[in-house]
Amino acid sequence: MIHRFPKTVHPMAQFVSAVSALSSESQFAKAYSQGVHKNKYWDYAYEDSMDLLAKLTGVAARIYRQTFKDGKLGHTDFKSDWSANFVEMLGTKQNKTFTDLMRLYLTIHSAHEGGNVSAHTTHLVGSALSDPYLSYSAGLAGLAGPLHGLANQEVLKWVTDLRKELGGGDSFTDDQIKDYIWKTLKSGQVVPGYGHAVLRKTDPRYTCQREFALKHLPNDPLFKLTSQLYNIVPKVLTEQGKTKNPWPNVDAHSGVLLQYYGFTEMEYYTVLFGVSRALGCLADLIWARGLGFPLERPKSMTTHALKNLVAGKKED
Repeated sequence: MIHRFPKTVHPMAQFVSAVSALSSESQFAKAYSQGVHKNKYWDYAYEDSMDLLAKLTGVAARIYRQTFKDGKLGHTDFKSDWSANFVEMLGTKQNKTFTDLMRLYLTIHSAHEGGNVSAHTTHLVGSALSDPYLSYSAGLAGLAGPLHGLANQEVLKWVTDLRKELGGGDSFTDDQIKDYIWKTLKSGQVVPGYGHAVLRKTDPRYTCQREFALKHLPNDPLFKLTSQLYNIVPKVLTEQGKTKNPWPNVDAHSGVLLQYYGFTEMEYYTVLFGVSRALGCLADLIWARGLGFPLERPKSMTTHALKNLVAGKKED
């Protein structure tokens, strides 16, 4: 199916489709259709989740090779760990440091709380007893949004546009960068990678990526620009007064590291995010089935109740 997709289909759309198609192999769906007791749901959710994690890197690597390269999957080394084998299948011919980066990347993007779109969507769809393949494919569809997983691509595009507008060099004054930030804000746009609905300080996932960069690529121009933005953007956002948290999140740094190692296909970055996020989402899904969580249904209100709410009246 992946080989038949036109290369114009976004890698995330391919990823969602492929994971959903794997539902045909679901042990959970098969057991449910045979009337398995609900106390055993978690067992089959676990088996599906482990199978999906085993397949996920191969699916993601195949999408990369088919969309951006020659279509041939790289070498598979099952004696390597999950991250290293993924790098081998990608066929990027990177060094040990890039493999270490991927271990870091796939760890810090796994999950951080259940309220984000991908984790919540996986949980919501799973509450209908959809199997883990269908549940996680729904989570991936949420991850594909520019306000969620696609943000790392948005960050790199914004930084690239900044460099281009300021002359395409590798060194810029603080005032030049401030002017560009204000231009972005006054046009009704946001500075991608900064501000977060939950975090109230610098994202620790940003910090550990910064520490990696300081160790392995301290003189990279793009990293230096990222460091400069770290010192300038929060002050501008604080001055603007509309952002509760002006500090950088994980997306503000990840693209810089990938670019340095020659992994330049920005449209693919969210697929990497999706491979990682499966670790957290699927673990949560197993717990949900083990604890017997019910179908998730948000509360609804009648028009009459809404009118009373707006008017400050108590419900009859």
